[in-house]
Amino acid sequence: MNAEENPENLTSEAFVDQAGNAGDDPLTLVTRERDELKDQILRVQAEFQNAMRRERQMIDVRRAEAIGAVSRDVLEVMDNFDRALESARSGGPATASILSGLEMVQKQLLAALAKHNVVPIEAQGQPFNPDEHEAVMQRPSADHPEGTVIQVLAQGYKLGDRVLRPAKVIVSVAG
Repeated sequence: MNAEENPENLTSEAFVDQAGNAGDDPLTLVTRERDELKDQILRVQAEFQNAMRRERQMIDVRRAEAIGAVSRDVLEVMDNFDRALESARSGGPATASILSGLEMVQKQLLAALAKHNVVPIEAQGQPFNPDEHEAVMQRPSADHPEGTVIQVLAQGYKLGDRVLRPAKVIVSVAG
């Protein structure tokens, strides 16, 4: 220590005592500093772990959004495919091989979607659920309880628990 840092020329113990650490020996000071540094390290580690967790969550959200966007585009193709299948089913024996091919492609499309956790919403014969179904029409039905989906006009799909697109349905009413 030079005279400017220690103007009163105090001994090191007296200088430490004046600095507000009265009575602390050097071991206590070093132990206190070590504990403070340990606490800082623990806080930095916790902040890092929280940042990593937030980043993983953001990646998962972005992945789900990307899969959802692609899936919605594929679902439009699937709708046209379903219409082609329905048309082929109503044809004669000449359409049997075409129908078989279309059904195989449909299974492949559904399997590809399922691989990414995109699954059809079960609607036919189910109670109407506004979270998963979009009622396009109502029709009187003596065969079904009121509020039951009696026909699916366009298949709905979910990505995990999230509805990508509600099923467009016809719902029974008392008649």
